[in-house]
Amino acid sequence: QLQFVESGGGLVQPGGSLRLSCAASGFTVDYFAIGWFRQSPGKEREGVSCISGRGSNTNYADSVKGRFTISRDNAKSTVYLQMNSLKPEDTAIYYCARAYCSTLSPVFGSWGQGTQVTVSS
Repeated sequence: QLQFVESGGGLVQPGGSLRLSCAASGFTVDYFAIGWFRQSPGKEREGVSCISGRGSNTNYADSVKGRFTISRDNAKSTVYLQMNSLKPEDTAIYYCARAYCSTLSPVFGSWGQGTQVTVSS
């Protein structure tokens, strides 16, 4: 059974940084592209970034390009999202899941609990 556990969220001031972690279990993670998604109150869940199975290809939403960096360590079955220059509009619950990188959309499946990121002064 595929499972994802997100961590690393918190409260940070505008301009600050956070690194999120996505620990995967239940499958051989390096076979699959993994994406980060986020949802803020009153808005639909949106794709933020995605990384291919071997880590050779990445994709980012326009709103985070140049500020966020996705990476993965398949030996640890973990995908990371380094978030720099954070803005209040980045405030959301962040989730990870299997993904289609070309469209930044999730592969059908259940979501984990996510990790809350709050950017506020």
